[in-house]
Amino acid sequence: MAETRETSATGMGPQNIPLLDAGSCVLLLIDHQPQMAFGVQSIDRQLLISNVVGLAKAAKLFNVPTILTTIAAETFSGPLFPQIQAVFPQQEPIDRTTMNAWEDQRVVEAVKRTGRKKVIIAGLWTEICAAFPALTALADGYEVYVVTDACGDVSTVVHDMAMQRMIQKGVVPLTWMQLMLEWQRDWARQETYQPVLDIIEAHGGAYGLGLVYAHAMVTEPSQRAKKAA
Repeated sequence: MAETRETSATGMGPQNIPLLDAGSCVLLLIDHQPQMAFGVQSIDRQLLISNVVGLAKAAKLFNVPTILTTIAAETFSGPLFPQIQAVFPQQEPIDRTTMNAWEDQRVVEAVKRTGRKKVIIAGLWTEICAAFPALTALADGYEVYVVTDACGDVSTVVHDMAMQRMIQKGVVPLTWMQLMLEWQRDWARQETYQPVLDIIEAHGGAYGLGLVYAHAMVTEPSQRAKKAA
């Protein structure tokens, strides 16, 4: 007898597949600020900014609640990256004094209000601003994921050790484009198809350039030829 596979509430596939659905996630962007970025050596800073903005745009596209936080924005670390703020122009970041965002009750309550149990985290630096809340949220019963290429630290060794510590405790690592494509899952989803491609073109590096090239050199000439026929 053929196996029966139930579909999820979103109609995106079987209920038990280990992939993330946008409807179950909440995103926490922590301390993407100039002073924190100055010390980052584990990833090119411009690439870091591009990755984080791509992640923010993906969350907005798929209606994933996004919580923005900063630390000592007016006295030490500076404002949230303006490129992130531009994605959420009406949202004021939660400014904290605690190194661990999960020790600020406003952050915890903001997550609780979403009613979602899959917490996606990206922050500067990895060893503190990502690791501390990730480990604490995990202990509080949340399923925690860290977007490793939207984080950065003072060296590759420090970033890698922080990621290893989190993974050993049960935090799941992933990358920003992997996450966005899990949310998309099916290219037949026309409502998000082109916006996803737009995000990839803007923030997907060589893959994005490949899409630009294919559109200019293959798709557009083909469409012109059809019109001329």
